[in-house]
Amino acid sequence: MVILGAAGRDFHNFNMVFREDPQVRVIAFTAAQIPGIAGRCYPASLAGPRYPEGIPIVAESELEALLHDCPGTVVFAYSDLPHAQVMHLASRALAAGADFLLLGPQRTMLSACVPVIAVSAVRTGCGKSQTARYLSQRLRARSLRTAVIRHPMPYGDLERERVQCFRTRADLDEAGCTLEEREEYEPHLDAGNPVYAGVDYAAIVARAEQECDVILWDGGNNDFPFVRPDVHVVLADALRPGDESAYHPGESVLRMADIVVIAKADAAGAAEVDRVRENVRRANPRARVVRGASPVSLEREDLVRGRTVLVLEDGPTITHGGMAYGAGFIAASRAGARIVDPRSFAAPAIAEVYAQYPHIGPVLPATGYSPLQVEALRLTIERASAEFVIAGTPIDVAGLAQGKTVLRARYEFAEMDKPGLGEEVERLLARVEPARRKAS
Repeated sequence: MVILGAAGRDFHNFNMVFREDPQVRVIAFTAAQIPGIAGRCYPASLAGPRYPEGIPIVAESELEALLHDCPGTVVFAYSDLPHAQVMHLASRALAAGADFLLLGPQRTMLSACVPVIAVSAVRTGCGKSQTARYLSQRLRARSLRTAVIRHPMPYGDLERERVQCFRTRADLDEAGCTLEEREEYEPHLDAGNPVYAGVDYAAIVARAEQECDVILWDGGNNDFPFVRPDVHVVLADALRPGDESAYHPGESVLRMADIVVIAKADAAGAAEVDRVRENVRRANPRARVVRGASPVSLEREDLVRGRTVLVLEDGPTITHGGMAYGAGFIAASRAGARIVDPRSFAAPAIAEVYAQYPHIGPVLPATGYSPLQVEALRLTIERASAEFVIAGTPIDVAGLAQGKTVLRARYEFAEMDKPGLGEEVERLLARVEPARRKAS
């Protein structure tokens, strides 16, 4: 068996389904989407006694070579790919003589002993994290201890990252978190939520549920949750109508939802919102549908009118999320700034990102999966002939932009309907809590 992955869902599927199965021998994980994660090994301490040497992680381009002598089965285990691309991978597997397998939620979801609210999306960049933060604030207002469990981003030492718990930014520093991890974790920590993540999610859930009243699953890309939700919130993007049913596993996630949020409805036209609503109703007529806004605010926007600015955006949203720009570009444009295109200043590692994702607009994606990329990002910012840096990423980038003034473009979730998301979640949660107490 070969598991096609991107350092996350692949490891989880192995742990849940294949690690203890004596009928299966996993010969490799493959790596895609995330630079620098191939060439490692899934260590024996995580793989279990059946894999005393661990399991190699190789580039996805080596798939046919892996299957040459023993075709076996190929398991697809990562997210946010067009349906056609998933089937291209299936065709490669079938042509090499292998079976092609997708594992579903029932075989891969863990159960928790406390209520679980999951926030998922049909695409990367719909606004899951801001929505999860909004829900966490409502839970805290009810005096409910909330633990955020984040979709994995194990890009470093896998043994060290088996179970992670972050409570302060100092914890992120000690763990050597990448920029991509910090983009997701820092806002939750600032909101007062402990964040759990890592590799072994059975152990992660077991630890988190001992310390909280409610688990809030903050999903990654457009994947379905690793933990079985009692309330499943799914975001669809009003600025990308049609994506609801065009990507895997986003369409499955949409069909699983209890509540669908049409996100960024304040930035889209009425026709776009209506089109998304129709697509949602067609796929999942039982779900409650509400609209959500993502208002963008820029600190000291009076400083940048007519001035040159470099816009730094959330990395995954702009790369494999398919967006040309994000909140930073919107804020800069509204403020009347002159936006500098970073391409001519890009260090080689950043130039590679632009080559891989030609859809990116005149913005700089905050890619920092490795020290090399972080340094390339810093050099690009330093070289850019801009008076200000507008940061649409939630991380603190002041250390990367020394000598330039950094202005933060912030965006949060806001209700547009009544009853809205918060009330719908609380209504469903009220049904869950008595049922769980009765069962226990």
